Amino acid sequence: MSNRAWWLLAATVSVASIAALVGLWSHMNRHEVIPVSTCEGPDGSDIVSSGQLTDATVARRYLDENWVKRLPALGVGSPPVEIPTGIFIQSLKFFNSSEVNLTGYIWQRFADGLHDHVVPARDEIGFILPEQVDSNVAPREAYRYRRGGWQVVGWYFEATLRQPFVYFDYPFDHKTVWVRLWPQQFSDNIVLVPDFKAYDERTGPTDIFGIEHAIVLGAWQRTNTFFDYKPTSYDTNFGIDGYIGQNCFPELHYNFVIQRRFGNAFIVHLLPLFLVAALLYGALLTISDDETVASRHGFSTSGVIGTCSALFFVVLLAHIQLREQFAGARVVYMEFFYFLMYGVLVTAAAYTFVFATKPGRMSRYMHYRDNLIVRAGYWPFLLVCMVAITVVFVLAR
Repeated sequence: MSNRAWWLLAATVSVASIAALVGLWSHMNRHEVIPVSTCEGPDGSDIVSSGQLTDATVARRYLDENWVKRLPALGVGSPPVEIPTGIFIQSLKFFNSSEVNLTGYIWQRFADGLHDHVVPARDEIGFILPEQVDSNVAPREAYRYRRGGWQVVGWYFEATLRQPFVYFDYPFDHKTVWVRLWPQQFSDNIVLVPDFKAYDERTGPTDIFGIEHAIVLGAWQRTNTFFDYKPTSYDTNFGIDGYIGQNCFPELHYNFVIQRRFGNAFIVHLLPLFLVAALLYGALLTISDDETVASRHGFSTSGVIGTCSALFFVVLLAHIQLREQFAGARVVYMEFFYFLMYGVLVTAAAYTFVFATKPGRMSRYMHYRDNLIVRAGYWPFLLVCMVAITVVFVLAR
């Protein structure tokens, strides 16, 4: 093959790899499927979460099929007391990889006659946030009014919630931040139901509700919001005789789905890697058997190895900065590009040393047309490795 054919092949493979990377990244950036939680009922059957609740009819059907009809088996003859509950998020901030801070309002509707025994007194709270970790910050009553046989009580809350977020796909990850709600009197047969009427019925599969329109999310953008029920079991009755919420009780969750802005992560973490790769390629281009060319470019074995060492510390510092964001989490997708660059830098340093020693059997390939294989094959090799890493992650999702 002529030199032109080698370069044409390298360009073709590189362009095809870039196109494959863009396609794979586009696929990874799609909204992930929300996992379905399951719970084993007393009869051994699996009870699954409700999925997205779009209106009161869907919520009513789920409760009838997965809770109300099971009450006789639990020794309960009366239907549950349902309290319409709503939420509005005004701010969101991630403190670290597993804690998120939320502020906003939570309200409940109480019907005269039906809910008289569960209406919270003034300065009492009608709900519990079981995942709240900042116990010193308690919700406070913001308003209370009565209209048309209903009494509405609203509380302003500020809470830091601890949740097991997954960063495996960073920077193409989506996060489902949920607010898990319990009734204050959870020892009774009380079920919280979404107050769909408070959202002007705009609670469809693609509607975004219960969230401040001008909320500042920084590196995130909102994609969806919804209510759902997750059946939950406990291995204790909390010391309450006859506690009925111990087995597959439907807990109300408000979910807020956000998607990371890829551009920010690309500029901060991925772009420096491409610059390091380009600088390393420039150093490898100076390697030559021709003394005139080598002298013109200032090629020396120690110079190239020194460049590799300097670039190694650049990559290492950037990797440490990335790793600090996900302390305690497993290796994320982008970190494997750093591992790839470590390998390429070490290989480049070793290659330069071996090239200068001119080993007999390897010399034929390393010195082929004055280092043509490395010059033409560098970018195709690097990009194909990136595609292979991405394919493995897509299959592992």
